[in-house]
Amino acid sequence: MHEDLAGEARAAFCELIETAHFRKGDLIVIGGSSSEIRGGHIGKDSSYEVGTAVVTALMEVAAEYGLRLAFQCCEHLNRALVVERETLEHFCLEEVTVVPWLHAGGAFATNAYEHFKDPAVAAEVKAQGGLDIGLTMIGMHLRRVAVPVRLKHDHVGSALVVAARTRPPLIGGERARYSRS
Repeated sequence: MHEDLAGEARAAFCELIETAHFRKGDLIVIGGSSSEIRGGHIGKDSSYEVGTAVVTALMEVAAEYGLRLAFQCCEHLNRALVVERETLEHFCLEEVTVVPWLHAGGAFATNAYEHFKDPAVAAEVKAQGGLDIGLTMIGMHLRRVAVPVRLKHDHVGSALVVAARTRPPLIGGERARYSRS
């Protein structure tokens, strides 16, 4: 069962990456509810094992494409994000002091904290894209102009998967040009 969930997460993430055309080093925010994946209500049926399967699959895909990940904690930790310390320093993120666990942080953040080489927790990020597994509300961690990405692989287990990429704001009005040609 956990292999199926990992495969579904991997497929959704790869589809987002191929559609959004992220660049190497881009930051992608991941929100996830193991409860929703299992068919329950968010925050009511957390599963460390489900978190392990999905988080490790997403980390493998990110490594393959050279992307950085930020795993969103639950509302009890103000939706702070677990990142590699190198990512925290690269993007000059504000560090907060907390160690997520299953019931304050969630299965995804807990697993990210345990599987990253040198984990740190950031108060917030402004990511180039995101994958939200179970409607965990990652929008606050995306750059200003988020563009929905419709996925064919739109479920992991029972959880709905929503994805987004971002783009720079278009400025200048009707006289502006948006390409060099």
